[in-house]
Amino acid sequence: MALALVLIMAGCSNGKQANSKTESNTASSSSAKKSPAKKAAPVINWRKSSENKAYPTITNQNGRYLRVSIKKQRVYVMSAKNKVLYTMYASTGKDDSTPKGNFKIQSERGDFFFNQESKEGAKYWTSFKDHGIYLFHTVPTNSKGQYIKSEAKQLGKSANSHGCVRLSVPDAKWINQTVPVGTKVVIR
Repeated sequence: MALALVLIMAGCSNGKQANSKTESNTASSSSAKKSPAKKAAPVINWRKSSENKAYPTITNQNGRYLRVSIKKQRVYVMSAKNKVLYTMYASTGKDDSTPKGNFKIQSERGDFFFNQESKEGAKYWTSFKDHGIYLFHTVPTNSKGQYIKSEAKQLGKSANSHGCVRLSVPDAKWINQTVPVGTKVVIR
């Protein structure tokens, strides 16, 4: 089982630098137009929970589920009435490699794995498709379980896994330890 799940987990950073135009200021142009202030990107700490509040409870009876937004690089804990209860930073598969559709949390889960081929692993993995192939898990680690900081910095900013859904350490641990088998997972 553990061998099958490691086939997908290998992330590559495809970080892009944003282009910005700067206007030259001259002493004679005191009435120059100011460019609008750009909204600062949120600071994402992959070592902490994505929100500063308690995780909602998910049971097989309350209809809550996980919705993954590939466009926004987020995972939402949703109520039965489609209200967002909690938002997590995520990184999905580069080159559109995360499967889209409706899935369910499967019974396969574990504390750590390492993929010898990709030279990456992760902690707190939970399967949602193909019984150990497509997973929710932490940002990637090396063979010793140490987090790869260059990959972790991409969390919530870009799709850079090979199909799994990367999360912060506490978010992945919460899914791994509390979200029941059979919980609906919607990926769009």
